[in-house]
Amino acid sequence: MPLPEESAGLPLLEREPEIAAAAHAVEGLFGDTPSGGLLVYRGAAGLGKTALLAEVRRMAAGRCTVWSARGGETVTTVPFHVVRQLLQPALTERGPDSLRDLLGAGYDIVGPALGIAPPGARPADPQGVRDGLETLFRRLAETVPPLVLVVDDAHWSDLESLAWLASFARRTGGPPILVVVAYRSEDAIGECAHLLRALGESARLLVTLKALTSEATAKLARATLGEHADDQFCREVWEVTGGNAYETVELLAKARDEALDPVGRSADALSALGAATRGTGLIARLEGLGPTTTRFAWAAAILGTDISLELVVSLAGMGPAEAADCAERLRLARILVGNDQLEFVHPLIATGVYRAIPSAVRTAFHGRAAWLVTRKGLGAALADRHLLEVHPDNDAELVGQLREAAAEHLAVGAPDAARRCLERALVEPPLPRVRAEVLYELGRATLLASPATTVTHLRDAIDTELLDDTKRVDAVFRLSQALTHNDQTREAAQVVAAEAARTPSGPAQMRLRAAHFLWEGVQESEDDGPARARRLAETAAALSGRDNTERVLLMLRAFDATARGESAEEIVQIAERALVNGRLAPGTGWTGMAWGFEPPALLALSLAFADRLDRAETLFDEGMRAFEISGWSGGHLAFAHTLVGYAHRRRGRLADAETYLRESLRLADRVGDRLPMHWNAICMLVDTLLARGHVDEAREAAERYSFGPPYASSIAIPDARSVRGRLLLALGRTEEAITELESTGRALTARGRHNGVMATWAIDLARALADVNPDRAAELAAYSRDRAERFGTHTAIGVALCCSAAVTEGPAAVDLLGEAVTHLEASPCKYELAVARVEYGIAAKSAPDLGRGRVLAEWCGADGLAERAGLALEGLRTAGGGAGQRQD
Repeated sequence: MPLPEESAGLPLLEREPEIAAAAHAVEGLFGDTPSGGLLVYRGAAGLGKTALLAEVRRMAAGRCTVWSARGGETVTTVPFHVVRQLLQPALTERGPDSLRDLLGAGYDIVGPALGIAPPGARPADPQGVRDGLETLFRRLAETVPPLVLVVDDAHWSDLESLAWLASFARRTGGPPILVVVAYRSEDAIGECAHLLRALGESARLLVTLKALTSEATAKLARATLGEHADDQFCREVWEVTGGNAYETVELLAKARDEALDPVGRSADALSALGAATRGTGLIARLEGLGPTTTRFAWAAAILGTDISLELVVSLAGMGPAEAADCAERLRLARILVGNDQLEFVHPLIATGVYRAIPSAVRTAFHGRAAWLVTRKGLGAALADRHLLEVHPDNDAELVGQLREAAAEHLAVGAPDAARRCLERALVEPPLPRVRAEVLYELGRATLLASPATTVTHLRDAIDTELLDDTKRVDAVFRLSQALTHNDQTREAAQVVAAEAARTPSGPAQMRLRAAHFLWEGVQESEDDGPARARRLAETAAALSGRDNTERVLLMLRAFDATARGESAEEIVQIAERALVNGRLAPGTGWTGMAWGFEPPALLALSLAFADRLDRAETLFDEGMRAFEISGWSGGHLAFAHTLVGYAHRRRGRLADAETYLRESLRLADRVGDRLPMHWNAICMLVDTLLARGHVDEAREAAERYSFGPPYASSIAIPDARSVRGRLLLALGRTEEAITELESTGRALTARGRHNGVMATWAIDLARALADVNPDRAAELAAYSRDRAERFGTHTAIGVALCCSAAVTEGPAAVDLLGEAVTHLEASPCKYELAVARVEYGIAAKSAPDLGRGRVLAEWCGADGLAERAGLALEGLRTAGGGAGQRQD
């Protein structure tokens, strides 16, 4: 931001540590190991933050690429306003083809947010836009000298830019970039304050600026007015300004302009000059320039930052010559600077002028500004900051403009901006039917950002009874989604069930029935699971997959049959009917808006448990790519990483699984706390770490994410209670584990869920009871084996045989383990095979099998199992054994 011309060359007093830190940070961009970082200067208005940023720009000039931006009080609602300012030097010099090459795959995701590409047809994921912007800045930083980003008045930054900045400040790796931010602490409120605190936590330097001392003020006075300024005069300057750096510079400049003698007897005159630099004195000074010039200044204040002279002229309603005269008067009065693009000399002046505009006049100005912006074809999204300030007046046209602006905001990944527009539209108010549609749109706008808010708006929209049938059904479905994402899965099922009961037979009712089956099926508990399963089986039995509703029902039936442990071969046949030529049909894919990502995820998991891992992995990878291409890098991408991680877990690639699952949790952490997506990821991670033999890490992960009661309202894969029971066993808390696993078994069998691979409670409980209650252990092992044979996969049968062997003694146990190895050799699940080989080698005292088991365990990354095999081999060698071999 420009400083008063007279301040150029004045020393930055009592800011030596801050300047030294900035100089060190700039130097850090060079050298053998370049490093960037974040500097944050905060403090009250006028303490010299802008001057410090100017000094940073000065020391970086000629050596670095410096891009600057500034927030503005009247443009806080313009999404990505600050980011666009930062990138303007890099983007304006490029043509359309060059811009497309620069953004690459992110063109359709980031381009709309930057105003260089048309918005897409569907809402953009805010996290995807932030990630795309980070990639863009990294890419640009690789092509220019060391990059320095300077953001002034960050307390007036739009939330979208500030959220990106907070995320960007936490980045690791990539080219070094120095980010320098300044903001007024007293004006940072709400979400802005939260994001600025997050910035401060990431900063290598966070400084709260103090007012100048009387000694520093005296030095400034003498540097401006001459060494003959006496002590009494300098003391008066300090008392008038309170050590405020900006006010001190302004006061001294005016004293010089007035040729004020810098001695003690000038104190009264100095006080009068000081009053004219701020508050009512500033307004009086402005009014002294005449009503036409005052109106010109008001118009400029309404427009905020990057003030176009052309727009000011139109808004003020004056001719070019008159406007030029006004602009010159304001420049001479040290209120404005610039020519075709105008700026206020200091944000304090801009604030003072804006707040001095009479309320009715300010509202009228904003209304005219909105009309001018729209007429120039700049879009409803840029006009909305003015529309938001217009007084409510039953204006149907304004409601339409706000809805249009909201749609544009959603398309660029700014749901908060869309929410503001739609909430303002409700205040107008709209006509009753339009109000119902605005509530519906408001619910859609907040779905990704705030499920709880979405629930409220969609309920209100539905309760109006004024939505058309199509929108009503969609509103109910989205309400059920929001309830599930808000950990209210039971309520989600109830909502769609009630709506299905009142909806006539036909496609709409079929969609609602499918949604009902979906949310009932993924509940952590339900009242009558077997009855619901029978209804779903009956519904799906006659379906061929002729449309997407039928396909989704078949996907749900495949998963329910999997959870119940029905024939895997039949499950695969059902799954095939849900596909078209082996692929997801358009509209049922991972990014389909009509059904969400849950149905394809359940279908892929069904194939994974049916030992069709190749097919499942293809679907999981498709999901990952679909989310990445669409820029959905929040909760959706987190869930995709969970699924890919679980595919690696089933394959036995445990280290790879752990990597994906930890990344899933990192992505989920950016979205919120204790969300359903966390439950799946942490459950799979604990399961994977236990398989690796990393018990302490499993415990730490479980504690960090509160993996335990109360459980989420929707199921986790694998079964969360079973995994926690296994963790308790590994930690030696056997009695707690037995209690947990017994209650898990009662709950799952009551629901008719008998898949021993998806929920291993019976297998783990049998092992825990083998010594203390062998009869119960044998009963559980027999149950597991029976259900595994009904399911029919080599994995399920092999694991169940290992369980039976664990509660059996002598040669019979060896035979059971031999059978288990045979089955698991035909399974895609290598970790389970490694377990069976090691257990067989120990039971049969077979060094060759132990050796093969250890090699496979090491390949899997199952460190605990590999160590167990190694110890058993050492024991055989010590005992002189090792001759026994399995007869294949």
